[in-house]
This record gives sequence, structure tokens and C-alpha cells, in this order.
Amino acid sequence: MLRRGLLAWVSRVGVLLVLVCCSLSLLYVMTCSPHSEDNLVSHALPRPGMGIGVGGAAGGTRAAQSGPTGRNGYQAMLAEREEQHKLHITSLKKQIAQLKEALQERSEQLKGVQDSMERGTGGGRGGQSPGGGILGEGGQGPGADRSHADLQEFLHSQLGRAEVHQGTRLPSEYAMVPFESFTLQRVYQLEMGLTRHPEEKPVRKDRRDELSEALETALQSLNTPRNGADKGHTTKVYSASDFIEGITRTEKDKGTVYELTFKGDQSREFRKLVLFRPFGPLMKVKNERVDTANVRINIIVPLSQRADKFRHFMHNFREVCVRQDGRVHLTVVYFGKDQMNEVRSTLENTSREINFKNFTLLQLNEEFSRGRGLDVGARAWKGGNVLLFFCDVDIYFTADFLNTCRLNTQPGEGGKKVFYPVLFSQYNPTLIYGNHDHIPPVEQQLVIKKDTGFWRDFGFGMTCQYRSDFINIGGFDVDIKGWGGEDVHLYRKYLHSNLLVVRSPSRGLFHLWHEKRCADELPPEQYRMCMQSKAMNEASHGQLGMLFFRHEIEAHLHKQKPQRPNPVKKT
Repeated sequence: MLRRGLLAWVSRVGVLLVLVCCSLSLLYVMTCSPHSEDNLVSHALPRPGMGIGVGGAAGGTRAAQSGPTGRNGYQAMLAEREEQHKLHITSLKKQIAQLKEALQERSEQLKGVQDSMERGTGGGRGGQSPGGGILGEGGQGPGADRSHADLQEFLHSQLGRAEVHQGTRLPSEYAMVPFESFTLQRVYQLEMGLTRHPEEKPVRKDRRDELSEALETALQSLNTPRNGADKGHTTKVYSASDFIEGITRTEKDKGTVYELTFKGDQSREFRKLVLFRPFGPLMKVKNERVDTANVRINIIVPLSQRADKFRHFMHNFREVCVRQDGRVHLTVVYFGKDQMNEVRSTLENTSREINFKNFTLLQLNEEFSRGRGLDVGARAWKGGNVLLFFCDVDIYFTADFLNTCRLNTQPGEGGKKVFYPVLFSQYNPTLIYGNHDHIPPVEQQLVIKKDTGFWRDFGFGMTCQYRSDFINIGGFDVDIKGWGGEDVHLYRKYLHSNLLVVRSPSRGLFHLWHEKRCADELPPEQYRMCMQSKAMNEASHGQLGMLFFRHEIEAHLHKQKPQRPNPVKKT
């Protein structure tokens, strides 16, 4: 209804402008048409005999004398009237030119509105392309037809570029894009990460809808007559129960291909359909300037004991946050009194050595709770809506990460964007490098490789968000004690809100290995999570396997040593 009203209003404006132009043109014609000479003479000259009165001679003389004067006046009046007409005509011409420009502008606006409405309705009535991708129907104007034809040509070219009808030469086995297989209920996948399973139900709604759409499209195609192509075959109505399995894969720059297999009419007969969803051309969404010069980050670290780890943390903090970045405040929330003096001394020494005053030390005389410490640290800030980075004492980060933290968060009315980086977790250096003598400095250990660590995609403890978003979402569940659980609750709160959660690997954020102890006092669920994290932190699958089979390996190497011949005794 809104589009119809807008179109009717623009049409009325166009018709009104046309009527105004016609009226002015008619006025111009009426004004500029020549008057009859008799009317001009009758208005400009005296009537015959008007100068003859009593004393005809005198009157005749005056008339004769006034003859030349009357002609001069008539000519002067004609010249004046002609000048007035010229000025009026010039004014009318200017007005007509202005109206023509306005009419042309309104016509272009009307055409633009019609084109946009046709594109919108065309996209809404979109049909399916032969390859399975969604295409809009053609618009009304030639421009719309041409753009739709160009889009359709591009999408069909995507089908030709993708590995659908034939393969592509690949440099090695690592360049191969594997398929995933799926049934009505399950998806079987190779690229799992740590939070996915080799076989699972699709969790995301868009993934479920994607596979359901492919199945529905295939069923619709199977149940549509094919103009005599199935002569001699019984007509079967296919349903979802006839679907056996499908495979799918996505080439990121071309599209997604689906191959679906159904039961045929006979026991050993099958029907196979190949669908392709082409990707369209890139579309610019945003081009903006982001100024982070005045964006300060408040890094909050909850701590209990571990004064030696805190000294290592401050060594990195001093280099990255103070010397390189310079826009950071540090808040340490310390639980208990044991080693409190060591932590305070470390902060004060750093302050004296590099003249750093932007830190706050809070002490809580209660049982350690990470969620409670972060919540207290966030609410203690009184300097406006600051950007918060929830951190731990065994985290190593770079100056590039701090900028990534700033760029992936955004405050606003009701909140806009929060950042949940996936950090790279370091394996046990003793297992990686063999023994303590060969372990390099920490800065040289932070290499992102398969044998040095893993992306900790099951952890949600390190996060960047503005204080206003944290307060509005309700903060942490402070009833959770000890290790783990509080970060997942906060993460789910953000997921259930309208904020955009940015989740991506961060090449400048590392978790340093440390021995993990899982307390017996933990509830069963927390203890299980702690032990799972401990196992994953030690080494890669291959390294743990070598460690498990080390006795067999040593025995084999011992057997492979060349046997020295026994010396022959001389008699």
C-alpha cells in the first residue's frame, strides 16, 4: 500500500507540472499575438474632425500643426509597447525553462521509484534458475530487463566455473574441497573443530533451512512432468521418505552444489538430482572511517595468589599496553590476602619505573570467583562508557589485538556489537620441545602451528564489550563459584539479545600453557569440563599418541641398533 500511494503521489505531481506548462504556453501565445492596426490607431490617434470646432480655420490650423506631433507620439508608444512585450516574453521564457527542468527532474524521480518498485516486486516473485539458484523475474522497463539479464548471465557463468559438470586441476590433496553428506536428520562432516561432532543434527536454523530447501526443490522437480522424457515409465509421486542421502560442498567464490539421491521405481533403480546455488557478485554495504584514537580499554584481571604469573603478565602489559598502545587502564580484582603484598608491589614498581598511573587494585576477602571478580571490576569504573576487555593472568596479547578489540565492538542505543575472539592455546612446551633445556623464550613460542597449539573455540572467557552493554545485559552470574561456567552464561545472554556477536580467531591473542589442577570440591559438571580442558591443553593428538606408545617405540629402536660382533679370543 505504501508503494502504491507513493507512485500515485509522484504521478499526480507530474501531471500537475504538465498542466502548468501548458497554461503558461497558452498565456504566452495570447500575450504575443499581434493586435489589429485599427485598434492601435483608434487608441493612439485622435478621431477625424475632433480638432474642428467653432472657428474652423483655427481648428484646422491646430489640427495641421498637431499632425506631426501625433505621429511621433504614436511611434514612441509603439516602441514602448514593443519593449514591454520583449521583457514579458523573456520572463515567460525563463519560467518555461525552469518548469521544464523541474518536470525533467520529477520524471527522473518517478522513473527511479518505478524501477525500484519493479525490482522489489521482481525479487519477491523470484523464480528458480535451472541450476537451482534464485533469480528475480524481469522488470517492466528495458533497463530492468537488461540488469536482470546481466545478473542471470553472471549466475549461469558461476555454474560453468564451479566443479559441477567436470573437475578442476588441483595442485595437491590439500586444495581439495571435501563434500559433506546428509540425510533427513543428520549431517556428516569432516571440518569439525572442537565444538562440532563428526555426526550431528544441524544446530543453526539457516543450515536446516538450506538443506530443507534443497530437498523441497528436488521433490518439486521430480514430481513435475518432463514433456515425454519419462515415456514408458510409471509415474511415481516422490516424497521425503524416498530420499536416501545427499552430498554438498561450497566453493566460497562460486556457490554450493547439492547432489541428492532418491529411491527409484525399481529396487535397484535410483533418481539423482544435482542442484546448484550460485553466489552473486560482491555488493558494497559500508564504507566508513573509524577513529580509535580516543578509545580507551579497561583490562580487567581477576586474580588469586599466582603472584609469579602476574609478574610475567605485567612484563607483557608494560611493553604492549604502556609503551606501544598507551590507551589502556588496568583493573586487578584480587581475592584473599595471601600474596596480596607481592601483587601490590609489582604494580607499584611498574608505576615507578615507567610512570604508569592508570591502574586500580581492588581486594575482595572472599572465595575466588572469576565471574564475581570481572563483575566487580566492570561496575567499579566511574569514567563513562569505557571499552572492557575481560582477561586472565595467563593470557599474552599484542598491540594489534587491542586494535582488533576496538574495531570489532560498537556501542549504541541498546547496544550494537560485542567481540568474542577465539584465542590460540599453547600446548605444554616440555612435550613440544622435548625437555626444559630446549624451551625458547615465550615470545618465540607463540607460533600458530598444528603442533604448537590449537584454536580454543570452546572457550568464551576473553571478550571485549562496552560497559553499557555489559550492564544492560545483566552482567555475570555471580552465584557460580570456582572455575568455569560463568563465561558461557554471559555468552548466551549476548546471543539471546539483539547485539551482533563477532566470533573469530585472533592471531594476536594467546593462552600460555600452565598446569591445570581440577579441585575435588568442584561439582561433577564443572569437574568434567576442567578435566576435558586439561587433556586438550597438553599436546596434539599425534604428540599424545607418541607419548602413550613411547615404550613400544623405544623397544623398536633398541632392536634396530646394530649388534656388535663378539671379539674372537686368541689362544
